[in-house]
Amino acid sequence: MSLVNYNSRRTPWFNGGVEKWLGNEEIFLDTFFDRKAKLPAMNIKENPIHFEIELAVPGFDKEDIEVSLENDILHIRAEKKNEMEEENENGYTHKEFSYHPLKPKLQIPKSVNQNKEVKSNYKNEVLKLQLTKNEDASKPTKKKIEVV
Repeated sequence: MSLVNYNSRRTPWFNGGVEKWLGNEEIFLDTFFDRKAKLPAMNIKENPIHFEIELAVPGFDKEDIEVSLENDILHIRAEKKNEMEEENENGYTHKEFSYHPLKPKLQIPKSVNQNKEVKSNYKNEVLKLQLTKNEDASKPTKKKIEVV
């Protein structure tokens, strides 16, 4: 099993039947509900020892990022206070830089050892995480199955 985006809100009614009934309108696309728009670009590498995840989180400082691992879900949160000001001491007459919070969740496979430390590094607006696999996960298993 590989790492996958975790979606806690499933929408079974958008399984294609409703779209066919009402026509293929943009309202039924994920982009209409903006589900993926706030997800950062992500690279995932796997080798026999660990998974390495890279997330692009531009505009955030290291202090704005929080990562936790709970019940096979890797929670990543990056949030910065929005700045919307009128006339201040820095000479701005109007300022509205906006930073939308990022809250991706990844369901991790059972092969990840959750008791081992998750290594992390944030450099050049890229967050890198390294999740160690269980020792037995790196060894391919072979099991003979008796046919009856």
